[in-house]
Amino acid sequence: MPANPKLKDRLTDQLFQAILSLKNEEECYQFFEDVCTIGELKAMAQRLEVARLLQAGTTYDDIVAITGASTATISRVKRCLYYGADGYKTVLAYLEEKKAE
Repeated sequence: MPANPKLKDRLTDQLFQAILSLKNEEECYQFFEDVCTIGELKAMAQRLEVARLLQAGTTYDDIVAITGASTATISRVKRCLYYGADGYKTVLAYLEEKKAE
């Protein structure tokens, strides 16, 4: 699927190339700590966990209890998971592969 034309530009390309250049988890922590606020980083991590739990068939009530995410956040993630650009599905599949190794 091609990149969203509303999102794709030179600066976003540069950001993604920077992320792709990171070699390990420690470099990711260093980079994202500088680029994002702690709240932004925690929100992204929470959304990924919400997507994982939704894909596993976990109920909204259980997701709220596990993650502390609002039902609005869960709904937004669900919409992206099922009708978005398949970014969540791609990453979750990679994480499952890595877990199985």
